[in-house]
Amino acid sequence: MKFVFDLDGTICFKGQPISDRLVQCLEKLIEAGHEVIFASARPIRDMLPVIDEKFHNFCLIGGNGSLVTIDGANVQVNSFSDDQVQAVIGLIQEYQATYLIDSDWDYAYTGPSNHPILNNVDPMKLANSVTLETLKRIVKILILSSTNMERMSEQLVSLDCVVHRHVNENVLDVSPQNIHKWSALQKVGLKGKEFIVFGNDANDISMFKEVLHSVRIGNHTELEKYCTESIPLEGDYETSIICKIGQLSNVYRPKAI
Repeated sequence: MKFVFDLDGTICFKGQPISDRLVQCLEKLIEAGHEVIFASARPIRDMLPVIDEKFHNFCLIGGNGSLVTIDGANVQVNSFSDDQVQAVIGLIQEYQATYLIDSDWDYAYTGPSNHPILNNVDPMKLANSVTLETLKRIVKILILSSTNMERMSEQLVSLDCVVHRHVNENVLDVSPQNIHKWSALQKVGLKGKEFIVFGNDANDISMFKEVLHSVRIGNHTELEKYCTESIPLEGDYETSIICKIGQLSNVYRPKAI
């Protein structure tokens, strides 16, 4: 069985790497014959620091599906069109927006120097922080602030962009149209009802709609109607997650050939 894991808020927390306990749990999952895929809103560059090095050559889906690597090589890079980029730049100017904008590797940032999101941006110093005008192949946009978030969100949607509003952080998470985690999973050969997903946020909905079994971590309202079951972030939730992974590993254990 293929197991797909979101990262932040699902198996890693507060910007920290996946814990040793969960790494060992994932190793047991693999030893049992299952396949593990990681699918995150982070670009690949920022997935690597929180995933144990032994998993770096696994299938990694980043940027909400814009980026896919296997064995460390790009399989897919989906970017905004030139027209979309120019329109987004116009909206940034109109609404005096601050942002984190990613290419497939480098990034442009204009938010405050103490913004919490910077804790997760290129901690291994693998990329370059550059101006927006010099970025090539823009794959993901985070609008951190603007004079009117609601109106800006509406206009981004009108540009055929996919926009997720992360209420807790009050940011707009913008991706190219028809690019999401499920489209990336299809790119690497997954079919509906043939995989298991652990996730926690609106950008996991595209996967939750297609799964055999889905586990919501936390209490995100939009995910509730699509999940098979939930694990609240209360008490020793990491143990609960580990137990659930082990339980599903046994239920869907691959048949011996």
